[in-house]
Amino acid sequence: MKVIRRVLDKGEAQEGDPDRSKALAALNIVLAREGWEAFYDEHGLGQLRHIATNTIAQIESPHRPLTPSELKRREQLLAYLDKCSEDELIEEVLLPLFRQLGFHRITAAGHKDKALEYGKDVWMKYTLPTLHVLYFGIQAKKGKLDSAGMGKTGSSNIGEILNQVTMMLGHQIFDPELNRRVLVDHAFIVAGGEITKQAKNWLGERLDATKRSQVMFMDRDDILNLFIVTNLPLPKGALPPRESEDLDEDLPF
Repeated sequence: MKVIRRVLDKGEAQEGDPDRSKALAALNIVLAREGWEAFYDEHGLGQLRHIATNTIAQIESPHRPLTPSELKRREQLLAYLDKCSEDELIEEVLLPLFRQLGFHRITAAGHKDKALEYGKDVWMKYTLPTLHVLYFGIQAKKGKLDSAGMGKTGSSNIGEILNQVTMMLGHQIFDPELNRRVLVDHAFIVAGGEITKQAKNWLGERLDATKRSQVMFMDRDDILNLFIVTNLPLPKGALPPRESEDLDEDLPF
């Protein structure tokens, strides 16, 4: 990626090619043979995209400083997370995000029929560069996760999560691509709000060393930053309403 960005640096523009469109076209003739395409992103940086899957070759760090336009999109998504339901969090935010991050065979259990959920809202798989496959389960909660004795409005108790994580890690899932049942390797605990340190510590103390290494946390900040830097389109509910056209106005012709 450093080589691609260096080759496409607009500061290296030559006479007759001020916007580097000719350089980009020449580079893409070579890259297309391998199934890749170079392009300029909204910040003028060279990027590499896989043509067949439309995935970006390199994921930007979610911890880098955000641009003003990205900060605006982040605020819109933040407002959406405050008002969306748990199903909308999964369907409109988490599923597109994990697909963009390279996970596949993403299957949502859904909340309409919990009979076959077994502690997980979503299961998915990730193929390592060695072609080994890891399986992940996701337990998603809309609000805050805390260690209070009784869950307050807009929050969930970590004790409930403990039961669901234990059930998730112990239950097999059926992979139709392999035609066999497999165990979940890792569990994502995802919250649309904050996951308090007390909740993480409490859960870690209750799990044995093996299961503790299988559990990963994602809270609101992780979701927001990953969603924005991967440049995913915002959910429809996060976009500002369009101004309605007044059809009663006189036409300008």
